[in-house]
Amino acid sequence: MRTISKLPACNQMKIVMKDKKIIVIGGGFAGINFAKYLGNKKGVQVTLVDKNNYNFFPPLLYQLATGMLDVSSISIPFRTLFNGKDNLHFRLGELKKVIPEARKIILSTGEMSYDYLVIATGTKSNYFGMENIEKNALPMKSVNDAIKLRNYLIMEGEKYSFCTDEDEKRKMRNIVISGAGPSGVEIAGMIAEMRNRKLENIYPELEEEALNIYLVDAAPTVLPPMSKKSQKYSKESLENLGINVKLNTMVADYKDDKVIFKNGEMIETKTLIWTAGVTAIKFDGIPDDYYEKGNRLVVDAFNKIVGSDSIFAIGDSCIQKTDPDWPEGHPQLGSVAQQQGKALAKNFTRMVKDRELEPFSYLDKGTMAIIGDKKAVADMTFPKTTLTGFFAWMAWLFVHLFLLVDYRNKWKTFWNWANTYIGKGNSQGIMVGENVYENLVMTTPMEMNENK
Repeated sequence: MRTISKLPACNQMKIVMKDKKIIVIGGGFAGINFAKYLGNKKGVQVTLVDKNNYNFFPPLLYQLATGMLDVSSISIPFRTLFNGKDNLHFRLGELKKVIPEARKIILSTGEMSYDYLVIATGTKSNYFGMENIEKNALPMKSVNDAIKLRNYLIMEGEKYSFCTDEDEKRKMRNIVISGAGPSGVEIAGMIAEMRNRKLENIYPELEEEALNIYLVDAAPTVLPPMSKKSQKYSKESLENLGINVKLNTMVADYKDDKVIFKNGEMIETKTLIWTAGVTAIKFDGIPDDYYEKGNRLVVDAFNKIVGSDSIFAIGDSCIQKTDPDWPEGHPQLGSVAQQQGKALAKNFTRMVKDRELEPFSYLDKGTMAIIGDKKAVADMTFPKTTLTGFFAWMAWLFVHLFLLVDYRNKWKTFWNWANTYIGKGNSQGIMVGENVYENLVMTTPMEMNENK
């Protein structure tokens, strides 16, 4: 077991706890790792609350959106994961209000009391106050978002096959992706691969070279958090796939089928995919001064919210500046959320045993992004090096397969990848949901939402 030097008295925290009720809000990377570690641990009863009844794997949402994977490959019900762990419980609901003085929360499905509350709600898309973009763009933050995007792309292909208006067809041939971080790069690369290898077989009406893909970002480079070598390789690979990469270009509005940029340029399109920013979620009952930039809750070295005696926050929901290697806070990455979830769970077991808690310290294992078939980048920490191309692609596949929560997900995902990359199987082109036929006449995501 890792040992630490004794903390100053002001930073020590000892809590004697037996059979305490812990509620964790959110079942993403942070929440699910927190809950799973405490499975069958004595002295705690854990209830995980989520607005969905399943855990899903966000890094593979873009493969769900583009039809490479189905929902069951990246998702699993919480109750299935908690089976056999008598002290883990699930409650369907959305957090509406926290009443700290009464140690109570109000959910969309009722009220619950707690001894300790853990906020692990992650982030939502940030539209930076641009209402037209919020109404009309297609985000990529949830399974529902990914399914909606897949339906929309298929609908556009079907509409194109019988559309006779050349102006409309020209707009439909343009796809704009805002945000050149990992999500934007990955979905741009996947759509380009589909266009280059499969689209002419699925939609002979749409010529291979006719679909124009634009990846835009206000930053001067793609993949800003990664090394210069990764950035250079990624940009060149994207351009070799036929993607128009527009950097130093900020989206200002999206209306009348036009993406309008701050520099005055514009692109006519029916499709704007939004991966440009995220923000954490604020909750009624938690004072405004508990939050910092991006609505992240300020926490101490043990992930307890500064100013609270019973509420903790982990993952993207919080900002922690006590880690010496990350004085401005940790990056909002799945690896941070996983480690914080497990670290806090370990500290709760120490509370049960009346042992001193350990401060959180993030172990940076590196960053990676996939670009296309046999193309990826990986900035490794151990050893410190950068991989590009095939070896980075293989590393990306292995790591993401390993990180999937359940063995069923691992096998399903492996099978789909083998079928696609080795067997050259077709992507799944099935529209899922009600009123699919009626949606063929729709032209915008906003209209799709209004007609559900």
